[in-house]
Amino acid sequence: MSRSKDLVSVIITTKDEEDVIGRLIQSVKRQTYKYKEVIVVDNSSEDKTTEIAREMGAKVYSFGSERSRQRNYGAKVSKGKYLLVLDADMELSSKVIEDCVRKVVKEKAIGVVVPEESKWVNFWGQVKAFERSFYNEKGDPITDAARFFSKKAFNWVGGYDESITGPEDWDLPDRLRERGFKITRSFEKIFHHEQDISLTFIFKKKFYYGLDAHKYLKKHGIPILGPKTVYFLRPIFYRSWPKLLKHPILSFSLITMLFVELIGGSLGYIVGRIRK
Repeated sequence: MSRSKDLVSVIITTKDEEDVIGRLIQSVKRQTYKYKEVIVVDNSSEDKTTEIAREMGAKVYSFGSERSRQRNYGAKVSKGKYLLVLDADMELSSKVIEDCVRKVVKEKAIGVVVPEESKWVNFWGQVKAFERSFYNEKGDPITDAARFFSKKAFNWVGGYDESITGPEDWDLPDRLRERGFKITRSFEKIFHHEQDISLTFIFKKKFYYGLDAHKYLKKHGIPILGPKTVYFLRPIFYRSWPKLLKHPILSFSLITMLFVELIGGSLGYIVGRIRK
């Protein structure tokens, strides 16, 4: 039987998420793993996000201003032995937490990557789902980012780097691996409900994330031109060439989207370096 120290703290960061927060919390409540708490760290929402979260039994805190700071605050107030860090537009398959706990115990790991499957509502969302499918079939060490952690290890490396927004999802697992900790992979899924996205939205998002990219790259000695930053250099696409040929329209659109992301991220990187 699980003990209280085996509690899993599910940390959700929010900002005006009334349309999606209920779905995520409900999926957490449906988990086969019994011992869990839901912590919502909200950044001054002006809608009913916090009201919905409280009504569904979540512990709600107000803290900003960026995602990394919110996540660290959630970890600080949590009571669990383990942390599962989520975005509000996600949804969990029913055995995610159970499988993650089993993985860290059985494999002596301190982190778990949970594959993400996109749920799309428009064409560019479908293209994003197509891209993500390459990474998730067998895993991809270049793009995988753990979301489930031992709280002890999380605290030992200082949690998320609050000076980084965007690459922080890679930075924390990278720091854990660099210190010799093991990160494993789940067979369960996180469903990521994509917005009604456009190429303009994608460009702006990558530009914003690119502003802090130089900090992440320098921190880990990652070259500016490499598969981590230049999407067309990622081996996973070339190893899966039959899939690209099988879906020509999606593949051409994927190339277009990756080019837009590359331009947006590159401009963000340049602006970030100039500001520095």
